[in-house]
Amino acid sequence: MIRFDSVSKTYAASRGASGHAALREASLEVAQGEVFGVIGASGAGKSTLIRLINGLELPTGGKVVVDGDDVAALDVAGLRALRRRVGMIFQHFNLLSSKTVEQNVAFPLKLAGRAPAEIKTRTAELLARVGLSDHATKYPAQLSGGQKQRVGIARALATGPKILLCDEATSALDPETTEQILALISDLNRELGLTIVLITHEMDVVRRVCDRVAVLEAGRVVEEGPVEEVFLHPASGTARRFVGEAEEASEVALPAGVLVRLTFKGEATYKPVLGAVARETGVDYSILGGRIHKLRDAPYGQLTLALTGGDIEAAIVRFEAAGVRVDRLEDAR
Repeated sequence: MIRFDSVSKTYAASRGASGHAALREASLEVAQGEVFGVIGASGAGKSTLIRLINGLELPTGGKVVVDGDDVAALDVAGLRALRRRVGMIFQHFNLLSSKTVEQNVAFPLKLAGRAPAEIKTRTAELLARVGLSDHATKYPAQLSGGQKQRVGIARALATGPKILLCDEATSALDPETTEQILALISDLNRELGLTIVLITHEMDVVRRVCDRVAVLEAGRVVEEGPVEEVFLHPASGTARRFVGEAEEASEVALPAGVLVRLTFKGEATYKPVLGAVARETGVDYSILGGRIHKLRDAPYGQLTLALTGGDIEAAIVRFEAAGVRVDRLEDAR
């Protein structure tokens, strides 16, 4: 559905200064119907990347292909047609303060020249979908942050897009409201088959709703893959920082032994594998850290252990036979 082929974007600078490279030879693909996350720190190039998808920015190098169209090759009419297929929701809602909730949602339909009767029906349908039917005549100032974002989502869906772009859509919301908005986004993906690109600086948002993720640093894609792989086994320093892992295990005072990280997924998360392996192999262990949570709806667990005594190699084989991934971190000192 979306493809970036070695895409670069450099913004021109004022006289005497060099240009700013926001993206540097970025390549990635977003499949139809998936929720694709883009994560990075401020200034990593996330907003530039998402604006290239709907033609609000054009690349200075490479190619952006969206739903079969080379975005840079489209004329004005082509860009207008593309943007009807690509909805967008924003961090700060971008609602029209002088218009009611109903009028905000109807606005893109009016721009598209839809008939009044169709606009009324479609607007009512969208407000019902996002749970705001009772707020149709209110103005944005009368709404909570979560309600404003729901209006933004309804407006983004007005023209029946195939793609939904979410630009830090939850970063201005409290945790409970964030959970509600992420649940709504997941429902829209599942029920409407929308392809969703979600940019964020919060790994927890990626963990909850995304299928795959790209990690940006200084305009480059430094890591890309299934959320499960990037979250549980980050390969880049940037991803490890977002996941919350230490850059170097040696920075922590560790007991003697072999340092390993065990990753449990699905049903294995709740099975008493650790105790069984310790009894069978005579291995002792010190638990240095751990967590149990979910990736979307699937449970996972991770434990960092220092293994001592007994048959450590046999213990590692036994863990792997039980469906537990074992990553050797280093020999603890």
